Amino acid sequence: MNLQGDDRVCFVGDSFVQGTWDPECRGWVGRVAAVARSRGYNITAYNLGVRKDTSRDILGRWEAECQARFRWEGTARVVFSFGANDMTEESGRLRAPMDESVANFKAILSAAKTRYPVLTLGPLPVGDDDQDRRILALCARYQSVAKDLDVPYLPLASFFVHHPGWRAETSANDGSHPGSAGYGLLADRVLEWEEWWFGGRG
Repeated sequence: MNLQGDDRVCFVGDSFVQGTWDPECRGWVGRVAAVARSRGYNITAYNLGVRKDTSRDILGRWEAECQARFRWEGTARVVFSFGANDMTEESGRLRAPMDESVANFKAILSAAKTRYPVLTLGPLPVGDDDQDRRILALCARYQSVAKDLDVPYLPLASFFVHHPGWRAETSANDGSHPGSAGYGLLADRVLEWEEWWFGGRG
């Protein structure tokens, strides 16, 4: 197969981007990148997922980390996915309050869209009912911001919060992260998304 183009994609986010608890060490990022190459795209995927990162952490690091990987010729793209850690309660306080999280999200997308094609995946549920309610609310607010900024957004929380396969996977692991089958479900959801860049070449 002759691969076409030269697409470099930074996937920036939290442990779900990193692929935590996937025994195959591929996560959804590795899976969608492999499918893109099988479809004829010359994609280089940079996994910039960091466990426990909040929107505050990502605001502070995304630009420099992406720039370091976009020094060579080719099409540079960025995919963001984060937010679940913001809604984690520690000592009676959220790690990043809802309003701050939304402001961080807006700042990140506003800057990134001026430089690169950008896609955004909403935060994922973690299996705790109270936190998942907060994540659903955050997902909706993120979606509103993304719409205002004209950045494609995939609202994952509402899709996966009651998904039996996802809940079974997370319950079988650490209670928050899926295993291989769960990351496969997530990859399939991304691949089905009409905004996803790397569809079939026919």
